[in-house]
Amino acid sequence: MTFTQTPDTAPPGAGDRRRWFALAIVMTAAFMDLVDVTIVNIAVPSIQREEGASFSQIQWITAGYALAFAAGLITGGRLGDIHGRKRVFLVGIGGFTLASALCGLAVNPEMLVASRVLQGAMAALMVPQVLSIVHATFPAHERGKVFGLFGAIVGLGAVSGPLLGALLTEGDLFGLGWRPIFLINLPVGIAGLLLGHRFITESKAPRALRLDLVGVALVTAGLLMLVYPLTRGRELGWPLWGYVSMGGALAVFAALVAYERRKAARDGSPLIELSLFKVKSFAAGIAVQTVFGIGLGVFFLVWTLYMQVGLGWSALRAGLTGVPFSLAVSTAAGMSVQKLVPRFGRKVLQAGALVMAAGVLLYLWEAGRYGLSITSWQMAAPLVVMGAGMGLIVAPLTDAVLSEVPREHAGAASGLINTVQQMGNALGLALVSVVFFGVIDDHAGPARIGPEYVDAFQHALGWVAAVMGVIFLLMTALPKRPAQHVEGATEPVGETAEEKAGDEAGVEAGERELVSAPSAGPSDR
Repeated sequence: MTFTQTPDTAPPGAGDRRRWFALAIVMTAAFMDLVDVTIVNIAVPSIQREEGASFSQIQWITAGYALAFAAGLITGGRLGDIHGRKRVFLVGIGGFTLASALCGLAVNPEMLVASRVLQGAMAALMVPQVLSIVHATFPAHERGKVFGLFGAIVGLGAVSGPLLGALLTEGDLFGLGWRPIFLINLPVGIAGLLLGHRFITESKAPRALRLDLVGVALVTAGLLMLVYPLTRGRELGWPLWGYVSMGGALAVFAALVAYERRKAARDGSPLIELSLFKVKSFAAGIAVQTVFGIGLGVFFLVWTLYMQVGLGWSALRAGLTGVPFSLAVSTAAGMSVQKLVPRFGRKVLQAGALVMAAGVLLYLWEAGRYGLSITSWQMAAPLVVMGAGMGLIVAPLTDAVLSEVPREHAGAASGLINTVQQMGNALGLALVSVVFFGVIDDHAGPARIGPEYVDAFQHALGWVAAVMGVIFLLMTALPKRPAQHVEGATEPVGETAEEKAGDEAGVEAGERELVSAPSAGPSDR
């Protein structure tokens, strides 16, 4: 799950009780997004078996969502600024619910892939508005409590997603097989749509903005030209057009950079704020997020295939096996933000990369030693180590990346961080065809399927461990201690006296607007 924050004004209406209803609504939407990703991973083998989906279609069921999500995140945030955050949030959650219904009713793998792409696009409209609502609705002294609740939701989603997916898949409710993993979103989405309409108050950016359609087209085209050949290449025998497409993607991204520079100079409303990359820690953080997304994209898909196809485990057993990992992530994430990062700063994130790499290598060793006879209990130790390392990274990373970014660009920076992480995830899912399926002999008999998958899993884990090493090196460019954790730091980085005065004026204006609003609901910003 990811969030985009684009703060324009300080939060009004701190005393309004109804803001807690708005919080519950947006947290539910965020929970839906997170669970939808994890719940699908555990059901992938069942979808492959029941629908006869090819390996590339299986990759697109996951990568299509991530790609559409990545391509639309910045656009979704900008649409909220232009047309109203409440309106775009409701369109997003309504579209997400409809796409979930289409996924659950898909009659073939092609329809399922298309519905998943639509689902990712709708999530890109819904998710960027979430923290915008929180930022406006709660004063600074309450946001720690709110973000703590968000952390709990993330942990709950990480634990419940695989388990819920396993229970729904194994339960075969009404003979529907894997379909309830999508249909379960319908009552939740409808409730969120109705309650959001009632409790969330509309808001827009104070300065008129324009949607950069050319930038949107270039970002989407570049991503598709890069990811599609990686996903289909192995199945098609790595044709020449695939290499041409990937090379052309680099040219498209170069054209995007040139266009965004001209767009910024012409009207000040580019899709991507390129000036952010002049901040060393931000540029390094973007690289960390991208590479980290690649590693996670590779691991989670091959892990599921290894357990359910290679080892022949049920979805429920695979889901239960992942519980120690999820609990370790949640526990370490809470400790890193509350206790470790304020004291040790960047070293906590670097330690997380090394700990996660150690867990991956331990898992690689155990997979080779125990082979097809490995048990869930034997997997628990490497999964706990990996989860602890991941928890040390995921929670404080965004703060570390944003700590030297000027306040006025915090929204654009958050959007870029979330986007590149999703891009990395989509790229990692596409690379599964190379680092995992590329090792498997397509002509192996039934007796060789298990050993082939074990070997491929070990090969993929070697790549994931290497990714963690790269992340450790990239983290050396992050600030030693995020600015908000430096003793005595009381003002946001880059905030001038004029900006502070403007924020105070924004509080007063927001309070006046809230009092005069007929519905007296919380503001989106």
